[in-house]
Amino acid sequence: MQKKAKMSLEKRHNLTGWAFLIPAALLIFIFCFYPMVQALILSFSKKGTGGSTFAGLANYQRILKDKTFQQCLFNTVFYFIIQVPVMLVLALGLAQLLNNPKIKGKSIFRTLIFLPCATSLVSYSMIFKSLFAQDGLVNNVITAIGFSRIDWFQNAWAARWVIILALIWRWTGYNMVFYLAGLQNIDYSVYEASYIDGATPFQQFLKITVPLLKPTILLTAIMSTSGTLQLFDESVNLTAGGPGKSTMTLAHYIYNISFVETPKFNYAAALSVFILVSVAILSAIQMKVGDKRD
Repeated sequence: MQKKAKMSLEKRHNLTGWAFLIPAALLIFIFCFYPMVQALILSFSKKGTGGSTFAGLANYQRILKDKTFQQCLFNTVFYFIIQVPVMLVLALGLAQLLNNPKIKGKSIFRTLIFLPCATSLVSYSMIFKSLFAQDGLVNNVITAIGFSRIDWFQNAWAARWVIILALIWRWTGYNMVFYLAGLQNIDYSVYEASYIDGATPFQQFLKITVPLLKPTILLTAIMSTSGTLQLFDESVNLTAGGPGKSTMTLAHYIYNISFVETPKFNYAAALSVFILVSVAILSAIQMKVGDKRD
């Protein structure tokens, strides 16, 4: 009888758990997985006079010949290769520095570095657009030290570097918080013991901090990879993809061919699937390289 009552209690607990889980699972399916499946189906079709018809790999074959796509892919990969490593290394260095118990006023510095992350995407893009304008602060400083003004948004490479600087400024503090949380779980006595053994701060960083923070570093690398390959706001609000389409990202291009130009939803869906597969492959590689657990 007691066993039966116990089983009944466990069953009630399970039912309660499912009651909380099912609504959330349904919402995730309806708003995340269902649209993904629909986009995949859409990418294999084309719009005709009688409605959508099966087109096979035609949309994906079109990607290989699309010069604008190649330009956008180059831009996105360039941002990824430069911005992500610099941002993560800078965030890790700042976290290590601000985790030192001997530094006073750490909370103020942590807040100041994290604040850019709390800034609206549109607002911070407008701020950088103003800073790097022809008569902006950056050009005024450049001319004050004897150099010529740079037309940042009319030169393709200069505009790309502005986007990279903006991304580093905004997202370094965000990743720093993850590293700080990881460092809080490392007992400071480990550093003290290594100092007694003669380890320099750089050796402590390489031999203690980095190995113990590997899971956190892996997490931030995957999130940064996903975010950079889906980069949209900076391309739209900071440079408008210009000059021409020399700074346009893949997500910006998908938006344009869906809502700005004549709608090509089938081709846009194929591009979206391409980004999804790219993120999945890069994340899998990072997991394989970064996670050494047996």
